[in-house]
Order: sequence, then structure tokens, then C-alpha cells
Amino acid sequence: MTHRISRGARVLAASLGAAVVVPFVASAAPAAAATPQVSCTSAKAGLAAKLQRDITAALAGRSGTVAVGLYDRTTKTTCSLRSSTAYDSASVVKVTVLATLLWDAKKHNRYLTQREADLAKAMITKSDNNATTSLWNQLGMTKIKGFLTAAAMTQTKPGTGGYWGLTQITVTDEQKLLKLVTAKNTVLSDNSRAYILKLMGQVISSQRWGTPAGAPSSVAVHVKNGWLSRSTHGWRVHSVGTFNGGGHDYMITVLTHGNSTMNYGVTTIQNVAKVIHRDLVPTTSTSSATVQRYVPTSTPQEAFPAVPSDG
Repeated sequence: MTHRISRGARVLAASLGAAVVVPFVASAAPAAAATPQVSCTSAKAGLAAKLQRDITAALAGRSGTVAVGLYDRTTKTTCSLRSSTAYDSASVVKVTVLATLLWDAKKHNRYLTQREADLAKAMITKSDNNATTSLWNQLGMTKIKGFLTAAAMTQTKPGTGGYWGLTQITVTDEQKLLKLVTAKNTVLSDNSRAYILKLMGQVISSQRWGTPAGAPSSVAVHVKNGWLSRSTHGWRVHSVGTFNGGGHDYMITVLTHGNSTMNYGVTTIQNVAKVIHRDLVPTTSTSSATVQRYVPTSTPQEAFPAVPSDG
């Protein structure tokens, strides 16, 4: 009797036409009344529609809340999904910490000390939490907020009480940061940008997952990931990356929470990344060994940032 369909059934039916199809399983969160859709624009004919269709398909059936950002300078292509939704940063904030350190050093016309350089390398390439805490405390909230203001990262809210992993980040601001890192600007010096990219290109193998998935061999990869599990929103799993080569210059941010496990979040991110790389930099090679030079790890590993025990 159609006039007695439950509200839940109506919500489920509505979600089927949205960008993300919510699976009808007991463990899935209730579907929102209006699920945001992937939005893409491009100067290259047909590319926006293809990316929108393929990213939507990659997210179909995935639970959790996913935010996506893509920008390719070459084709003036932009894609976004939940671009202003806030997420606990986990270790992704470490790129912001390094950028702040370099921005502040530039203001004072000095080089990094050997101690700072050692901490920075450990923080980015190994995601060392103690190194991050040392730099976070050294910089202090005034300098961190100063950099965010200079970078126009107005949606980013630094974690309080020393809990840098609980900094609130959005796709919009992470994409702003990646744009600063990858093109000349007045906030970060050319040497600072090169230094950040160098370290993001030297991430240890157990942390090579996420946005690099599916990147072709013609593309240089720079990545920083993070994960964190709390009682609310389950696993937060994030990945930001910049990619240059194959005639393209692009950056990808994927932020997720509400994942049942860490690996579930990784798979969601990599599903999205694979279609983006494929659509932007198509390859005719049939051998995966020659297509990819940066193969994501099958055993992700990273230490948890410290969070309050009641979280």
C-alpha cells in the first residue's frame, strides 16, 4: 500500500538518486535527506562530466562520510564534494605544521636549524608524532594561526590543549594548502615549497597509501596521510597528495570518517583516487607494472596522534 510507505523507506529511495548510494545494511548510518553530489567543472570538453560520473560510481555503496577535492591546473579542472565539512585532521595536519615552520623562518630571514630539519623529516616521512608535538609546541598557537591567516585557510581550527590531531580541517583549506605548496606565491618561498614536496615524496613504504593509488609512472607523487579512531564517527582516514607529470599538475584531497575500520577508509580513498588518475592521465599500457611506479602499500601503518581519553 503505497500511501503507507515508511519515512525510512522514502529516505532510502531518495538516496538512490544522489551522488553517494547508501548501502541498506544494519551497520550503515541513516541516510541524510539530501546527500551532497560531486560537482566538477573543467576547461576540457567532457572531462567534468566523466570525473563526476566516475567519482560518484567509486563512492557508490561506501558507508561513512566522504569529502573530495580535486584541482588540475593544466585543464582548469575542479571537483568537490562536502568541501566545507570539518574533519579531525589526524596526521594530515603535519603538512600545515611544516608549512608554518617554514613560513615563520622566512619571516625571520633564517634557515631551519639542524634540530628543526630532523624533526620535520621525521614528522613527514615517518609521521612521527613526538616530532610533530615538539614543532607544534615550539611554534605555538599565535604562529600557527598566523600562517592559517596568511594562507587564507579560514576553515581550519587548530586543536587545543596540544591535541594537534584534533585540528579541524576541510577539503577547501587542504586544497588551498596544496596549491600554495605547488605554485609560486608570497606565503611560501620557492625553497620552502620544494622542501615540503621533497619530504612528501619520501614517505616510508608503510604509509604509501591513499591518493597515490593508480597514479601512472609518468606522474611524480607527493603524499601525506592520517588516521585516527574515536568513539564518535569511528575511524577518520584521510589522504592529501600532489601529482605532476603526464602533462598535468594536480592535487587531490580525500577526507573520511564513519569508517568501520582503517582499511575500509583506505579502500574508499583509493577507489576515488584510481578513477581520478585514470580520467586525468589515461594510459594505453596494459601492464600494471609499467603503469604505476608508486604502488600503495597493502599493509598501512601509522601511530595514532594523542587524543583525550573521553573521545
